Amino acid sequence: MKLVICVVHNRYSDALEKGLKKKGYRMTELASSGGFLKKGSTTFLFGVKDGDAAALKKDMKEICTEHEAKKGKAKDVDSRYTSFVIDAKDSLPLLTAFHGKNG
Repeated sequence: MKLVICVVHNRYSDALEKGLKKKGYRMTELASSGGFLKKGSTTFLFGVKDGDAAALKKDMKEICTEHEAKKGKAKDVDSRYTSFVIDAKDSLPLLTAFHGKNG
């Protein structure tokens, strides 16, 4: 099992959320602020089977590309999203840190 953390530029967040839900992915959305991507962003957490992390990334790229075909690519956007893939067994300290700071 993998934990996929995706920090998504707000320009793509709605399209990704809708598109990934249609494809059957379940996610947790975290309101985020600050300067990780130095722009407005939304953080999504996904729990996927080991072999499905690559498919998730492929689907995300496809959805973003389709969104750009409709809306055009923004000139001020350096990246669509940044993702991290962590083994679920290794994610407990990370999730505990999130809970400790917010709970």
